[in-house]
Amino acid sequence: MPPILDPQLKRALAERVRFYHELGIYDFYRRATTADASENTDAISHPQPQQREEMTRTARAATAVVVEEDMFATPKPEAAATDPAKALRLIREDIGDCTRCPLHKQGRKQIVFGVGNPHAELMFIGEAPGADEDEQGEPFVGRAGQLLNNMIKAMGIRRGDVYIANIIKCRPPGNRTPERDECDTCSPFLMQQIAAIKPRVIVALGAVAAKTLLAINAPMSELRGHWYDFRETRLAVTYHPAFLLRDPRQKKEAWKDLQMVMQELGMPVPAKGAE
Repeated sequence: MPPILDPQLKRALAERVRFYHELGIYDFYRRATTADASENTDAISHPQPQQREEMTRTARAATAVVVEEDMFATPKPEAAATDPAKALRLIREDIGDCTRCPLHKQGRKQIVFGVGNPHAELMFIGEAPGADEDEQGEPFVGRAGQLLNNMIKAMGIRRGDVYIANIIKCRPPGNRTPERDECDTCSPFLMQQIAAIKPRVIVALGAVAAKTLLAINAPMSELRGHWYDFRETRLAVTYHPAFLLRDPRQKKEAWKDLQMVMQELGMPVPAKGAE
């Protein structure tokens, strides 16, 4: 008889499985444990096709049970909201004064939810709030935010025309790169924001945002310059404004990425980009 899961854990597992399914990930593999290693580490770490198929069937069967049982859970309030602004408010209320990951005990001052037009056709997603964002409660308000504003202006639109958010909503200590478990814990709320806004195009700013959203471990040189189908929208990748401040030579490359976005949205493309 399979073990009985705690209802809260069951909901968390179902949400995680649904999240990966929406990313197009259906195959799940078990990592080798210490006990496994003593028996046959190589067989588990590098399963043969027959073993891989069996492991996938087992994982799908297990996750299917979790999702099926979770179907009777109360749906999230924002799912029924037809107004994106209302849906975003409900998502923010659901987050509350979040304590779901250790970041709430590591010096963050407040949640940095997101800002912009709830009906935006274009959404920018960065990595995490910095010190200025943590202080003001709004994403991209520091030096990197000023550059992002210039990039948006160069596209012929205003900051208020787009929606801006981050993969995680709390500032990591010392502005370090977000850890995997922090991204995994926080990103489902971002997925809800995307579902509420329904942008035509998403621009992932930087490697952390791109790799988290696409579940692809590749360098920026390979991630850029392509369109990705993502949650019923189109996703492009460009450099994070903070990186462009460190290496201004890449601004021309970022402008190429934004031109690609503008063409997708049917916007006129100015000859010169942001300085």
